[in-house]
Amino acid sequence: MARKKVVVGMSGGVDSSVAAYLLKEQGYEVIGVTMRLWQEDFRPEETGRECCSLGAAEDARRVCDRLEIPFYVMNFGADFKREVVDYFVEEYIRGRTPNPCIACNRYIKWESLLRRSMEIGADYIATGHYAVVRKRENGRYAIAFSKTAHKDQTYALYNLTQEQLARTLMPVGEYTKEEIRRLAGQIGLQVADKPDSQEICFIPDHDYAAFIERMAEGRAPRGGNFVTADGTVLGRHEGITHYTIGQRKGLKLSVGHPVFVTEIRHETDEVVIGEAKDVFAKEFTVGTVNYMGVAQIEPGSRFLAKIRYAHHGAAAALYPDGEDRIRVVFDEPQRAVTPGQAAVFYEDGCVALGGVILR
Repeated sequence: MARKKVVVGMSGGVDSSVAAYLLKEQGYEVIGVTMRLWQEDFRPEETGRECCSLGAAEDARRVCDRLEIPFYVMNFGADFKREVVDYFVEEYIRGRTPNPCIACNRYIKWESLLRRSMEIGADYIATGHYAVVRKRENGRYAIAFSKTAHKDQTYALYNLTQEQLARTLMPVGEYTKEEIRRLAGQIGLQVADKPDSQEICFIPDHDYAAFIERMAEGRAPRGGNFVTADGTVLGRHEGITHYTIGQRKGLKLSVGHPVFVTEIRHETDEVVIGEAKDVFAKEFTVGTVNYMGVAQIEPGSRFLAKIRYAHHGAAAALYPDGEDRIRVVFDEPQRAVTPGQAAVFYEDGCVALGGVILR
């Protein structure tokens, strides 16, 4: 019987490198692929964000040579620009705070890579994410928590489809980060102690607003008023793309005590300012819902809800609210529910469903 073929998306980091090793040890025919995503007038390898860089591709190539598996570079630059960068820019212009990594996972690391991999005869794709693919008793596939709680990446994977999950392998999810680094050292991989990539790969200098202004070609908001909830003007701001819900630092607004961004009104270019208590919300609405571990929900269904990557999660009840929308009610108010971010709902350690926070 022919061995199953798997394409491993390789970033040049330790996690995807060890994923390739583990799958080869399990008997798969493994092919390493680095995705070329974003090349602008900077060198990400000089900033510590290497997933898009030439240096990352060379690291991945050396790992594949060491593991004696084929290596290729696939160019998904046009897809990345359309599905990730353009989405990121448009969301900020609309006063929302997007998560480009979620869009990249869904449309690039899975949709584009999976399609190309199937074209070359692969049975599966694999990544170095700290998560596990499980088939639940109801027959649906779901992303489950990994062995390493503090490295868990299920939140950013909530938007994958059943078809994608059925053809996905995540061998790293059964290990801790320390075990992965130790294993990399034992098999002689040069990337064993390589630092993890951080932040957004296509904005190496952290200056989101400048990037948006450059990419928006004159459409980026230029400035407006800081206001209170009742419309009282407190001062001028630099443009809504500079701010996000819950922000306190960098406001350059003196009112005699700490204040926070509580709302962004892109229609009027206003940034609403309030007190610490005003940043908390008990209810919100999500749209563009992706059902993963469950096919549907009943009104009042209860889940653990995460509203950002670093959020520990909080108990909530969910209520269908028209087509493709869900109203979420927390047991206790939560801080900085941010439009544009993902809300992911868990059941028994698995992603049940998720969506984009609308309000």
